[in-house]
Amino acid sequence: MSINSEFWNKEYKTSEHLALSTDSSDDLEKFVRYLERHFKREYLNTHAKALDLGCGNGRNLVYLAQNFGIQGLGYDISDVAIEHARSASKDLPIAYEARSIAEPLSVGDESQTIVLDMMTSHFLKKAEREALREEILRVLRPGGWLFFKSFLFDEDLHAKRLLKEHPADEEGAYIHPALGVYEYVWTEDAVHEFFKERFEMHKFTKSHRHMIKGRPGKRRTFSAYLQKF
Repeated sequence: MSINSEFWNKEYKTSEHLALSTDSSDDLEKFVRYLERHFKREYLNTHAKALDLGCGNGRNLVYLAQNFGIQGLGYDISDVAIEHARSASKDLPIAYEARSIAEPLSVGDESQTIVLDMMTSHFLKKAEREALREEILRVLRPGGWLFFKSFLFDEDLHAKRLLKEHPADEEGAYIHPALGVYEYVWTEDAVHEFFKERFEMHKFTKSHRHMIKGRPGKRRTFSAYLQKF
């Protein structure tokens, strides 16, 4: 078992470092409202399939299945998380696999309507992130969507400090001092550059700069709505 799976198994048992909600993500709900507003139910229906690349306890796939009947598949490196997800998904059209997203995805070509990468692939190194992008392209149907959320470097003092004090072996990456895990942090320009060849970016939103008494608070994130050409 890898270090990351050991860390996440412990986290899903104890919630020592992170607050692990069972409610669907507000950012995902905003993305869904965007799809409804612009495309009605074209991508949100019982024929649609969604692949969640870091499903955790299954909360986001449960939301998609309960509200739209979407068929889901969730991957997570933690088998403890997968146990929680299966328990939360009884009688819903969702399956789960305990596995790494650094390996080829176990679904067919052009089989998925939506892929979710929400605070997951920043644990991968450059070559792994590029390989995952190609796998996402392979499994998404033409016109399918990638909802991508990750850490944002721009105007984030925490990220700047982490990169300076705990650098990893790649530009833009560090070893988290408390969690002991590898993390990559994106600039807005880097996101556009990474996806521009095969995806149209419909929307890019950034979280606020969280300041508490003049000092940096919560980390900044971004959400990108990406449609496969």
